[in-house]
Amino acid sequence: MNPSLLRQIWSVVEATHAAHLLNLDDAHLVQSLLGQFNTQQPLNSEEATQLSTYLYSRLSLIRDLASDRLVISG
Repeated sequence: MNPSLLRQIWSVVEATHAAHLLNLDDAHLVQSLLGQFNTQQPLNSEEATQLSTYLYSRLSLIRDLASDRLVISG
């Protein structure tokens, strides 16, 4: 996966409301992030699969970051 794609997906993660990220189950969280990303930059099927796999492997990190953002802002 190219570095530009990774930077863009993490921008989407950071731009998404922390509470939203924490309230979704794994599958819906990945779907939501992919959907948001896809509106900014359409993905071909290979990229979507790679990005989905990557997001599933980073769910704990995504939720930890979202939780930290809630603590800081709250």
